[in-house]
Amino acid sequence: MPEKQRPSGETPEHDWRLKDIQKLIDLLVEREISEFEMERDGFRIRIRRGEAHAPAPAVLAPSMLPVPLPVVPAPPPAPAEPAPAAAAPPLSGAEVTPPAESTDGLYIIKSPIVGTFYASPSPNAEPFVQPGDVVHIGQVLCIIEAMKLMNEIQSEANGEVVRIYAESGQPVEYGQSLFAINPSHKK
Repeated sequence: MPEKQRPSGETPEHDWRLKDIQKLIDLLVEREISEFEMERDGFRIRIRRGEAHAPAPAVLAPSMLPVPLPVVPAPPPAPAEPAPAAAAPPLSGAEVTPPAESTDGLYIIKSPIVGTFYASPSPNAEPFVQPGDVVHIGQVLCIIEAMKLMNEIQSEANGEVVRIYAESGQPVEYGQSLFAINPSHKK
């Protein structure tokens, strides 16, 4: 098998090995990320999981063999703390735990992406919203930075902000609760 051609100055340490790809797949499964794509120095990898038809293979550079993505059902997240202890205010950088209080009737805004949560447009600025603020559909609630892109997260409901689950600068996961809004009118 001929050796892979490398651009000048590139060393073998930059090559992706099967164990590196498996670590990436394990991380994506652990974080419940359903699709991932990356390209670096002419090497492209795309991983998609969770489709009903068949497990999607990882798409690799032509010089590498494709690696099938293992289908591992993700278990539902278990609470990290018992419900009575969750009533205490969260510590800065604390692990994400499901809310212990009742969310009946509340509209929960969840993170559409993995990234870093920012409550304000800049470090010295006032937060976009605080508990007790009345918000409207389309109003910016926060920013989530993902891969150096700032993504504005907008309200999907009219109503009063009851709770903010994340703290500024804290990493957030896909599907993690960010805001609880008491809708001003129910449909």
